[in-house]
Amino acid sequence: MRDELADRPLTEPHPSRLSPDHQGRERILAVHAAALAAGEAGYLDPETGLFVLSAGFLARRGTCCGRGCRHCPYVTD
Repeated sequence: MRDELADRPLTEPHPSRLSPDHQGRERILAVHAAALAAGEAGYLDPETGLFVLSAGFLARRGTCCGRGCRHCPYVTD
């Protein structure tokens, strides 16, 4: 069974996962958008170098794993 996606674009993370006032937000959103456009599973975080899954990859998976992913397309609260 697939989870229902949140009512927001895949390019827009939930504020609880990436705060609107996060100092690196614009860079993070830019590399995330590039990963989405390329159909890639994720990107390297510009601040930490860690691999972050894209909302597109998470949406294709079909369910939330509950691990607090930055770009989880299922978070609504």
